Amino acid sequence: MLKRTKKDENNTPFSVADTVEEKPTPSTLRPTVSQERYTNEKKTTIGERITIEGSIRGEENLLIEGAMKGNIEMGKYNFAIGPNGRVEGEIRAQNVSINGNFKGTIKALGKVAVTKEADFNGEIKAKSFSVEDGAYFKGIVELDREPHKKPATAQTPSGPSSPETVKQPVMPPAGVKMEK
Repeated sequence: MLKRTKKDENNTPFSVADTVEEKPTPSTLRPTVSQERYTNEKKTTIGERITIEGSIRGEENLLIEGAMKGNIEMGKYNFAIGPNGRVEGEIRAQNVSINGNFKGTIKALGKVAVTKEADFNGEIKAKSFSVEDGAYFKGIVELDREPHKKPATAQTPSGPSSPETVKQPVMPPAGVKMEK
């Protein structure tokens, strides 16, 4: 096959064969493992000089370095407040990390971590919770737990085979006077 050369707008020669695009095949349309991993780890950062009032909903991880007043709904994705971040409102996310200032309510499906740089004032409902030494924390924490299964031996049998309790008078120790 012969390669032809053309010149671009800057009069620089290039090979025509270099510019031919391959037609996608089914194997090239599927994302590779590294591409899948990258799309699962997408993160949006709201910068230090950005202020938002309102609601945020998203389907990727979110980091706030600026100021936010309102509700944040991240579903099964993670949410973090950076060291310079300031958030006031309600957060719903998979895991939450607080490094800056927060005032409000957090409802996490997983873990909430309050770091030593944090200034926290609010309520937390999560499966697990941690506070680093040095953090300011004023709040209420409610931890979700898995339902407990009752062991078979802990169940009390019912019916005629169960022993009856016998009531006996309680006698005071010797030397103690009882008033009537």
